[in-house]
Amino acid sequence: MTLARFRQTWQWLVAENRFHRGLGVVLLGTNLLTLIALLQAERTVVLVPPILENQVNVARDRASQDVKEAWALFVTELLGNVTPSNAPYLRKTLEPLLSPALRRAIADALDAQVEALRRDQVSVRFEPKRIHYDAARDRVLISGKQISTGPAAAPVTRPRLYEVRVAFRHYRPTITHLNAYQTLRERTAETSEGEASVWEEGAADTTDWVPDATLSAASTSSSSTDTP
Repeated sequence: MTLARFRQTWQWLVAENRFHRGLGVVLLGTNLLTLIALLQAERTVVLVPPILENQVNVARDRASQDVKEAWALFVTELLGNVTPSNAPYLRKTLEPLLSPALRRAIADALDAQVEALRRDQVSVRFEPKRIHYDAARDRVLISGKQISTGPAAAPVTRPRLYEVRVAFRHYRPTITHLNAYQTLRERTAETSEGEASVWEEGAADTTDWVPDATLSAASTSSSSTDTP
């Protein structure tokens, strides 16, 4: 090997070494930028809840309309079908979903309802019929009928409307507002005229509406803490 050939080969090796060093610095910089972007990015979790058939998106502090409706329906079906035998299970299931302002009030409401069911020897079930999402107030409205049956009386059916607000905190659903009405007129009086027509259609009762006292108190205390 001649000296000239050796110098040329050495220069190529030095140039290649410098190129690889520069490339390594560039790769290190891009990795650092990617890491910073991942740490600061808000992750989106894709879920398929048991009530839904399609995927829904849940972010750190928000979720799509479908998943809010699914959670609201889940909660109202639990509350509307409480019995003395399943009351402990319902409390255990609902408490992690309720905001601190609602937790105690709903627990007291369940205890009062269970005591009334034992005293009157009746059973109650709720059959949801319609779901409407109030985007302006970020609340889910679920209407249906509540059926009460006793050992020696005919079943009594009356309309029932639940109003639920489902918020998301660190990807977890939290119920921050919960109210129940025995009829529809009181709820529609608080909303716009166009929205009222959604609930007035097919109403089965024309008497004055009486909101559920326990849930109304709970929602009032929650609203003072968790503003919608």
